Amino acid sequence: MKRRMANVEWRSESVAWFMIRSFRALVALAGVVGLVGCAVGPDYQKPAMEVPTEYRRAADAPGDGVGSGSLGGLGWWQVMRDPQLHAYISEALTNNWDVKVAAARVLQAEASARVARSQFFPTIAAGGDLQTSRSSERGPAGAIPGRNPVRDYGQVDVTMASYEVDLWGRIRRANEAARARLLASRSVEETVRQTLVSQVATVYLSLLELDYELEIAQRTYVVRTNSYGLTRAREEGGVSSLQDVRQAEILVTTAQASMADTLRRIEQKENELSILLGRNPGKPLRGEAFLGQRLDVSIPMGLPSELLNRRPDLRAAENVLVAANADVGQAKAAFYPKITLTGLYGYQSVTLSDLFTSPSRTWQFGPSVSMPLFTGGALRGSLRGAQARFQESLAQYQQAVQGAFREVSDALIAYQRTQEFRSHMEERTRAHRSAAELANVRYEGGVTSYLEVLYNEQELFTSELVLAEARLNELLSVVALYRALGGGWQMDSAAP
Repeated sequence: MKRRMANVEWRSESVAWFMIRSFRALVALAGVVGLVGCAVGPDYQKPAMEVPTEYRRAADAPGDGVGSGSLGGLGWWQVMRDPQLHAYISEALTNNWDVKVAAARVLQAEASARVARSQFFPTIAAGGDLQTSRSSERGPAGAIPGRNPVRDYGQVDVTMASYEVDLWGRIRRANEAARARLLASRSVEETVRQTLVSQVATVYLSLLELDYELEIAQRTYVVRTNSYGLTRAREEGGVSSLQDVRQAEILVTTAQASMADTLRRIEQKENELSILLGRNPGKPLRGEAFLGQRLDVSIPMGLPSELLNRRPDLRAAENVLVAANADVGQAKAAFYPKITLTGLYGYQSVTLSDLFTSPSRTWQFGPSVSMPLFTGGALRGSLRGAQARFQESLAQYQQAVQGAFREVSDALIAYQRTQEFRSHMEERTRAHRSAAELANVRYEGGVTSYLEVLYNEQELFTSELVLAEARLNELLSVVALYRALGGGWQMDSAAP
């Protein structure tokens, strides 16, 4: 019995070795046939784009030159200097829900690409079946004299399901499309990261600006409250009129209303920043004060032609175009004959002891060919649909490229003009401060009424708030310029 079992085991190993070699040869043959085939459909060619030689700036602004680097090529930690902002951006890139959703979509695209790539290889499955049955001696057929009513049946085989020989490149085009969509999803993830960096910086700087507005309102409130007390004392002493008291009261209540509204906006902005960080609404910490915020814009803008490769959204749009082009090839391949291979190798026997003997061997192999003759226009409709989707993707890519150049130009103009506006507002605020101080001196000297003080104080307060907003817009224009140039998605070991 032991010798018999050893003989069966040796035969099983020999059979397995033979089967593996047979299928390897089969797969190699199918691979050679696929390689000599052609991939129908157009090969992708990068669209020709009319790229400007330089970015458009404000009409009277000098160019900054090309230089050896680009602002968009810097990491966000090199442009934004506030350590607290660094910490918030790092936290957001880790915990933000949009980033997690984009990362999950990349994993989905990777899985889809793996499924598409699996079509290059045959699907091989191994199986077996062992059955023992007994026939009734008193059944309709009765027992056969001298035959054991107990019967054994065994079957072991390795099968290859329908394997398509890629003569016309349908599978290659499908794999090309899946890979392009994977790259597009990765670029979309980078775009989400880039957008998140700019959002966190924008909200954080806006929050600091609101803190500064609240500081202005509180300082103004203190000054106006003191002025209100002096005016009431003057009215009680018969020096000022009740009208002056009411006008001073207007100034105080105006500052109070401004503080209440600013506090509302601060608390809502804190909630917005907390959600970007992946937290529940709360009160985040502040870093450097608003007036101490500086963003590095000393690096040149770089060549416009570099923008096509630096911006992840443009790379994503181009990869969508690559996938659409490959889909056209798949639609064309459907017009050609389809060759598939099927195979089986195994053993069948009604006696388990003879299962792995040569007489029990069974195998089957055969190619099959199918060619569409009449589909009612379905194939031609699929081809035209794929070609139309390619034209749509092409137009979207070209539109995205032109939109990117416009964003850079708008950001450059905004940065230059907001600098000018902030400078003019500083001069205006200084003039209003001097006018307010002079009006108070004139009122205390009895030269003018309190109405002049009221007017100049209101103008000074408004001017200080507008100046704070102008400083914020200047900082935000740098953030927008950095994002438009393709910066903000980079990951590097030097990042904090």
